[in-house]
Amino acid sequence: QVQLVESGGGLVQPGGSLRLSCVASGDVFRINDMDWHRQAPGKQRELVAAITSDGITNYPDSVKGRFTISRDIAKKTVYLQMNRLESEDTAVYYCHAGIWGYRGDYADYWGQGTQVTVSP
Repeated sequence: QVQLVESGGGLVQPGGSLRLSCVASGDVFRINDMDWHRQAPGKQRELVAAITSDGITNYPDSVKGRFTISRDIAKKTVYLQMNRLESEDTAVYYCHAGIWGYRGDYADYWGQGTQVTVSP
């Protein structure tokens, strides 16, 4: 069994910063791509940052230059540094990863989500 647990969400003023973390635990032999998604009320879930096992990153234009994704392979953790936050960034943020188990099985996993609220 695999778990992804996010942390670091909260309330922040416009222009502020937050750092999200997501750690994988359980039957985790190797992690492929890891990414962060978000879902605002009434909107579809959208990708906000992705990082490959080789460290290549990808961002949509809406967050490029403000958000930075990174990962610590040894700690099985992915981070999302969010700077210059805007009210439009308010959403539940989800961690996602493709994970190989020790028995050679592969599956996609999602975290439970962490709320980020940007408000004066």
